[in-house]
Amino acid sequence: MADSALLRFYRRSREDHRGRSLDAVRAFDTERLEGTHDFIQWLFPLPEPSGASAHAPILSRDDIAAFLSDPALRDELRKSLDVMLAFYGLARSGSGEETAIRRGANYAMRSAEWLDRPHNFLRLSRILRSLALLGCKPEARALLACLEEIVKENGWALGSDTLSYWRRAAAS
Repeated sequence: MADSALLRFYRRSREDHRGRSLDAVRAFDTERLEGTHDFIQWLFPLPEPSGASAHAPILSRDDIAAFLSDPALRDELRKSLDVMLAFYGLARSGSGEETAIRRGANYAMRSAEWLDRPHNFLRLSRILRSLALLGCKPEARALLACLEEIVKENGWALGSDTLSYWRRAAAS
């Protein structure tokens, strides 16, 4: 069976619906990451259609199987994760079950940019679920643990409903 558009995008043999390569999307600055709403579905696909982008790829069983069987695809997914973690002011260390995600040096500055923007909470739900579905469960668990700490300190901004969504997403 031929590779899907998503797999070709992650393998750098095609661009997204706007003609952007994987590397071009990952090179977005923080303003572009915040203001552009049709890239996250390519970096972190889900099996359901996106309400934000009619052109977003829909994760298929074959796509999931490809990510689960190909360490190079999972490594690329982790690179996409690192881009978004930097956007949130977070950083990943370790690998596998030793993965940890913590606040980075620029967390205070970056969190001021996203904690009051609910679409970022939806993005985090997408990231958590995509990681879990595509074979990066340790990263999903580490991100969830970090977010739980953030919620403890910023419950006013996030709320218990948001945390519940994140927990369900990471458990996918």
